[in-house]
Amino acid sequence: MTKKYFEHVGSFLRPEELKIARAQFAAGEISQEELTAIEDRLITELVDKQVAVGLEKITDGEFRRANWHVDFFWGFEGIERSQYGEGLHFAGVETNDDSAIVTGKISFNKATHPFIQHYRFIKQLADERGVEAKLTIPAPAQCLIELQRGSNLEKALAVYPNPADLAQDLAAAYRQAILAFYDEGARTIQLDDCTWGAIMDDAFFQSVIKGVDKDFLRENFLRINNAAIVDLPEDLQINTHVCRGNYQSTYLTSGSYTPVAETLFGRENATAYFLEYDNDRSGGFEPLAEFKNPDKVAVLGLVTTKDGKLEDKEQLIARIKEASQHIPLEQLWLATQCGFASTEEGNILTDEDQWNKLKLVKEVIDEVWG
Repeated sequence: MTKKYFEHVGSFLRPEELKIARAQFAAGEISQEELTAIEDRLITELVDKQVAVGLEKITDGEFRRANWHVDFFWGFEGIERSQYGEGLHFAGVETNDDSAIVTGKISFNKATHPFIQHYRFIKQLADERGVEAKLTIPAPAQCLIELQRGSNLEKALAVYPNPADLAQDLAAAYRQAILAFYDEGARTIQLDDCTWGAIMDDAFFQSVIKGVDKDFLRENFLRINNAAIVDLPEDLQINTHVCRGNYQSTYLTSGSYTPVAETLFGRENATAYFLEYDNDRSGGFEPLAEFKNPDKVAVLGLVTTKDGKLEDKEQLIARIKEASQHIPLEQLWLATQCGFASTEEGNILTDEDQWNKLKLVKEVIDEVWG
């Protein structure tokens, strides 16, 4: 049975000082060295707060990123930053239009990808405090769908006339990156993944993903994710977070896990699955029956990060018991539904709110699992 830890999905609200510093850097008012010094100090303060609340696996809060996903893509050789022209349309709000395009053959270079240095810094802080530094990165399927989104597809096809070659190179680059992080000491790497939501949400699929067979998409997502995490060291744990979108307290997709449960829960080679279950948009717990491998863990995201209202502890425990009717309790765990700031704008709650949410998660874990 996989050992379970008190850990957060990943991101934390950015301090105002950090937002100001990043804006000053973008405007050319401060240097990269000055920005990095501010980031280093604020990440150190964040780590100490995580340790104080009891987290056993800590992150850098994604403080060096503007976006949870494309910032990582830009570090690969053959992928460059671009502006798409319009953002993604969440419920009532549009995101920024940062995107990523293929400009050459895709590969990973440890010397040039900035996340290597980022991880070295958080790893040192974690080692000094006797906790583990978890790395959160977007899933390979997430990168693939971005590189092929709308007008980006034409640029991808110019380099990769055969889309299968693009997927193959991307999976290989991801695997090299994962092994490079392992060499730096990473033992838990989390693949954040919104792609499955496109299949779960019929309305979103019909309006955005046009002309693609759902079965093909399911298998394509599974194939590239598994190709990136094949034959890894036994002491490296691969987690995944299945997200429905998290931008300024809004969402992108809805729907039950049923359409993807057999593929995702049964056949993706992840260990712990952080699943959004904070409201009715995620459907019921019945799909959890597809967790047939006893070494896999379903981490119930029952505590929302989208607002500051604190959940009722007894209701959370009741929902965990309800879920245990479909999957053994020893394969269940608890976390927040997502990070608190998947982009630098952050969700609509306070710094105090986010720490109270994590304290509640810890209280329930201790009461239910001991």
